Amino acid sequence: MSVTFAKGFSASGVAAGVSAVAGKKDLAVVVNDGPLDVAAGVFTANRFCAAPVQWSRKAVADGHIKSVVLNSGCANACTGEAGYRQSADTAARLGELAGVPAERVAVCSTGMIGDLLPLDKVLSGVEKAYGEVSDSAEAGELAAEAILTTDTKKKTVALEGAGYRIGGMVKGSGMIAPQLATMLCVITTDAKVDAEQARKALSAAVETSFNRIDVDGCMSTNDTVLLLASGASGVEPDQDEFDGLVSKACASLARQIIGDGEGASHDIRVKVTGATDEDAALACARAVASSNLLKCAVAGNDPNWGRVVSSLGTVPADVAPYDADNVTVDVNGVRVCDGGKPGCPRSDVDMTPREVHFDIDLGEGDAEATVWTDDLTHEYVHINADYES
Repeated sequence: MSVTFAKGFSASGVAAGVSAVAGKKDLAVVVNDGPLDVAAGVFTANRFCAAPVQWSRKAVADGHIKSVVLNSGCANACTGEAGYRQSADTAARLGELAGVPAERVAVCSTGMIGDLLPLDKVLSGVEKAYGEVSDSAEAGELAAEAILTTDTKKKTVALEGAGYRIGGMVKGSGMIAPQLATMLCVITTDAKVDAEQARKALSAAVETSFNRIDVDGCMSTNDTVLLLASGASGVEPDQDEFDGLVSKACASLARQIIGDGEGASHDIRVKVTGATDEDAALACARAVASSNLLKCAVAGNDPNWGRVVSSLGTVPADVAPYDADNVTVDVNGVRVCDGGKPGCPRSDVDMTPREVHFDIDLGEGDAEATVWTDDLTHEYVHINADYES
């Protein structure tokens, strides 16, 4: 199940000819059939944010979106005023078909940076996609397929609350780094919530999910996460439960991105405990997770804890106070660094599982944070040397 799992939503995915891959589904539409059109959005912090991000950020600012059109195959980023007009024209076409103002339509694009969209194909694709929208599970899956680029699998989620549902889809495999991690995500719910409830839930959820994954340390120009609420269930949810389910949905989708990292052979969890506060723990976890040397070691099944502590040591003392002589590092449950010096032999560590866990204890406090990343393989280089969307 995907974005059509929640009541009040229809979707489709079609081949519009935007992608360089012949016959690939590359354009999706998600329509909120109401009765509410509540929305919240979180976008990339990249200063070269793409035209669709600029458009959608304005569109969702008042907390209301009726439809979304998403394309793969071209990012429409760094394309100036012409690119922005293309996003506006795309929104206008879907708005015309759906009978809503263009400002009620969000636009998302992903693919190569620096190229304008083949707008005629996009607009005809919007017409085709809108003509095929359905609230079926299959339609939701087709939409999830149409947004993929180097992804090898669809990434979806479906959760049930007390009388309401949450569904969602995401694309992402490479160009993934904190401050959103390239990624397009649409989450739908039939809960009866207002714009502030949606904004609060999404902001908190993104902070502990999409902002805590790192495939390759590269921040996208196009990252977009949208939460749409139809109110079709008629249920006003408990805020804590709703917040928790939105967070669970985002965590699931973010974890699926890591599981499909470009060329990855291991998913790496970096958990830092014993920190003075969460910011300190997070800074340390991100420093370790972003180490290309460590990623390469893991790709070679080498539990090289020296690359953990060397990265840990780059975090300034005023950000994360700790005594290096008190730090421990466990790899898949084996303490390889004990008090800043060697512990058990590296040969004791089993590196064959897909998941590799680095558990770091700073020995300074009670705060903790976790970041997920992938290893760095030859296949990652091949994918990005030959990349066409």
